[in-house]
Formats: sequence, C-alpha cells, structure tokens
Amino acid sequence: MISLTDLKKFKTEGRKFSCLTCYDASFAKAIQQAGIDSILVGDSLGMTIQGHDSTLPVTVQDMIYHTQAVARANQHAFIMTDLPFMSYATVTDALKNAGAVMQAGAHAVKIEGGAWLADSVQALTHNGVPVCVHLGLTPQFVNLFGGYRLQAKTRNAADQLLADCHAVVEAGAALLLLECVPAAIAKEVAATFDVPVIGIGAGADTDGQVLVVQDMLGLNFGKVARFVRNFMREQSGEHAIVNAIKAYHDAVINQEFPAIEHTFQVELSS
Repeated sequence: MISLTDLKKFKTEGRKFSCLTCYDASFAKAIQQAGIDSILVGDSLGMTIQGHDSTLPVTVQDMIYHTQAVARANQHAFIMTDLPFMSYATVTDALKNAGAVMQAGAHAVKIEGGAWLADSVQALTHNGVPVCVHLGLTPQFVNLFGGYRLQAKTRNAADQLLADCHAVVEAGAALLLLECVPAAIAKEVAATFDVPVIGIGAGADTDGQVLVVQDMLGLNFGKVARFVRNFMREQSGEHAIVNAIKAYHDAVINQEFPAIEHTFQVELSS
C-alpha cells in the first residue's frame, strides 16, 4: 500500500506519481490493476455521478459512502477524500467531518482554500489527519470566481498563491494540489516546498498529476478542458479501460503527460 511517506519519497527522488479520481469499487479495482499511485475520492462526483452542474450539492454522507466503496476494493493506492462545500467552515466542523471520512477509509482529506485554512490544517494534523490543500481554481468557490477560469494570471495573484501555500504548509499541510494555474507558477510552488505538489491543468513540473477518471477515458460529453487527454482513444479490446488507465500512469511517470498543449503557458502581467 502506497503511503504518504512514499509520495514524499517520490518527490525527493524526482519520480512523478499518478492520481485519478475514483468513486466506486469497480473503478478502484481497475485503477489497482493499472498501478495508479493515488486515488482522489473527489466531490467532482457531484457532476460525474450525480449529474449536478457543480460540486456544491455534495454532502459529507455522499463522501463517506463513496470512500467506503473505494476503500473496500483498494489494496494499493493512497486515498484522499474531499471534504465537501461548507463542511469545514469551522475548525470544529473540519475535525468532525474529517474524522468521519478517515473512518470510512481515507488516508488523507482534501480541503479548498488558502491561508484562512491554517487553523483547521493545524488542528487536523495534530489529530492525526493528513491534509491536502487545494489552491488555484477551487471548484467550491465557483460562484466567487464567476466560472471555471485560469487563476494566478498576474504576478500579484501568483504571489498571493505562494503566500497561501506558505501559510498552509507551515500549519502542517502534507500535500498541495494546484488546479488551473500557469505552468511557471506551479513549477515555482513545487520547487519551493518540500511537500508533494499535485497538478491538474498546472503543467508538467508538479510532483504528481491528477485527472477525473471519466475525463481521461473520454466519458465527457460537453466542453473538454484544455488539460484533459483522452487515453481511451488509443485502446481497444477486452482490457481497454485498464490499459487506458495504465497508459495514463505510464505517461505521468515518463513525463509524457501533460504535454505543452495541456498546460497554460502564461506570461504574468503586473
């Protein structure tokens, strides 16, 4: 079983690691066969599984249910579970709800935000809960952002992102996840901090990569995000899904994904 220690070792050794979202036992078994390093039981299930137009309707009970399903079938990957919208608004909420998803089988929790999370990160860490902090494009804040858009496009915004990373890492964050930020900023974050940094739409220089499993299998029927690659397109036959997932894993490890066309190469404005 891959542990947080292994992910930290991968970073130290310069070995990239793979992560995919997963919400059920069948995909957990496919992911295991393919050798994926880590699983995110993401609140993205609100859109991919439940049919909502955002992650906001997802509940803690939803996350518990899907974490249990994944954990029962998983014997290999490190499991992170999202705490959903408003479930960590206070330190008390964060402790209660993180405890519930950890007891369901998660090895870490993921929360979205910046420096304001420091007290919760510290409290969770002191109580034995590893925390991944999600920064950049944070889907639970979609109504503040006015949509799903590239973040940290200016030097000031990038400096704020770095300051937020400093605050949560100093509070004890075990991992960082950057979504939809310029590749140069993600590279700077990964080089600055000792904790593993996972990227999605954040270029090739983060320590790990994550995609929504439905996206990398081409099971998306609307507009496809720039950072998505359909690994299923090249596969056929009885084991096509497992082979596609393994192709993703190999492409991450061999630093063939993300390629330049999957990243945001932005010259920061002042």
